Amino acid sequence: MTQDYLMISLKLLGALGLLIYGMRMMSDALQKLAGPQLRHILARMTTNRLTGMLTGAFVTSAVQSSSATTVMTVSFVSAGLLTLGQAISVIMGANIGTTLTAWIMSLGYNVDLTSVVFPAFFVGMVLIYKKRHRFIGDFLFGIAFMFLSLVMLSSAGKEMDLEHNEAVVSFFASFDTGNYWTILSFLAIGTIITCIVQSSAAVMAITILLCSTGVLPIYLGIALVMGENIGTTATANLAALGANTQARRAALAHLLFNVFGVIWVLCVFYPFVDLVCGLVGYDPAKSGQTALLPVVLATFHTCFNVTNTAILIGFIPQMERVVCKLLPDKAQPEQEEFRLLYIQVNLMQTPEISVLQAQKETGHFAQRVQQMFGLVRSLLEEKDDEAFAATFKKVEQQEDITDKMEIEIARYLEQVSDNHLSDITKMKVRQMLREISELESIGDACYNLARTLNRRHESGLDFTPERYDQLRQMMQYADDALTQMNVVMTGHSHEHDIRDTYRIENDINQLRQRLKADNVRAVNNKEYDYAIGTMFNDIINECEKLGDYVVNVVQARFGK
Repeated sequence: MTQDYLMISLKLLGALGLLIYGMRMMSDALQKLAGPQLRHILARMTTNRLTGMLTGAFVTSAVQSSSATTVMTVSFVSAGLLTLGQAISVIMGANIGTTLTAWIMSLGYNVDLTSVVFPAFFVGMVLIYKKRHRFIGDFLFGIAFMFLSLVMLSSAGKEMDLEHNEAVVSFFASFDTGNYWTILSFLAIGTIITCIVQSSAAVMAITILLCSTGVLPIYLGIALVMGENIGTTATANLAALGANTQARRAALAHLLFNVFGVIWVLCVFYPFVDLVCGLVGYDPAKSGQTALLPVVLATFHTCFNVTNTAILIGFIPQMERVVCKLLPDKAQPEQEEFRLLYIQVNLMQTPEISVLQAQKETGHFAQRVQQMFGLVRSLLEEKDDEAFAATFKKVEQQEDITDKMEIEIARYLEQVSDNHLSDITKMKVRQMLREISELESIGDACYNLARTLNRRHESGLDFTPERYDQLRQMMQYADDALTQMNVVMTGHSHEHDIRDTYRIENDINQLRQRLKADNVRAVNNKEYDYAIGTMFNDIINECEKLGDYVVNVVQARFGK
């Protein structure tokens, strides 16, 4: 008898592992299959709370994983694609979308799915070998594994025959279902187990299994389901640990949303459960209705999440304020300024999302080099020795940061390249590698300008008022080029005209030729020292190089 139970337990564990694997495989395949579409859906269909909620429900129903949708949403918040308010509405919808999983499982316990499983395996295998449709094949394999695991779980539950095992029946019967402490204990158990296995679906499957055999009272089963709702938030919160503040706020909002739902349900627990049971036609006081219990659990899961969303969707601004107070912005120490703003390696999901994060980080890189050039322009006007030294030190720090940013973004893009990428995504990766190389060159040009100005400052020599005006004009042109570059970097290439950049570059080239000629004439006429003339020439040449690097960045963004 003990050996029989051991084999059944191993079968049960194997079925749970197969369920988790199947759902993960199906979710990953759908994300890869519809990555760009999912990205655009989440980014564009969140104009208000209702559309954000519906989007979250739709995406979660499609990928069959609220954790995948939530982590994806946290990634978008981290990348600056979604505001915190939009993310909260999507997360609310994800909780509704995940209820479909419970309905699929309840179906698996009441319908023989073997007739679906084996054809799905065969068709999936054929499609996988046809590389063009491999993701569809992976999706079918995931569905087949999920349905097969449900069949195995149902079979294992029948083999265990728990309803006739006096020890098990008496163990669960020893719990007082009318005691709130018992409900809270099972809620905690559901939370802890879900946090450990990182799959609310697996815990839901166990709950349905125990309830369908008749040994676990429906009140305790529902307490486990409530615990699963809290435990499933652990995935997003763990993923957001190394992310920026906005991403951690989105993950915390997910936790607060589910905790609030559990609290209000606990306040009306027994009337609410009885109402759900009445909807299904199940009477907790009667026996012999075990076939309805999976449906009761699925119905409760749906009612809980839909009602919770209906209550809280009008309070999203208040939820934003709460999580912002709980996780306030912290001023970063200067030595930690380098930290990447949008790229979070632990949040890497599909290549499309990863490329999006890299694009946002590259845009931030472009803004940083323009800020660095602003420091250089201030050096030109600075006369105070201490202020000059402090500004020059900031430029040195920024130059070191630009070097590190190039390396870190390139390393991240190399990780993305290890995935199976579409031709469009490969092209984007190549463009960004070229962009960050040229942006780092702009940083070097800024540093060279600062070094020349520092050399002038230390020499005690100075430019004439006329030369100062000319340098200001050249630097203004260079700053205009950087501004235009950032305009291009923050939008889609088809929204801009590359000729705007070419026009500024042409102005820089013409000004450089004129200033070089004026400088040679002034030095020959002994208007100022040859040394200061050399420094003047170095500055205008470096500004012209900077303009060339800007053109290279813009051309890379336009794919030229």
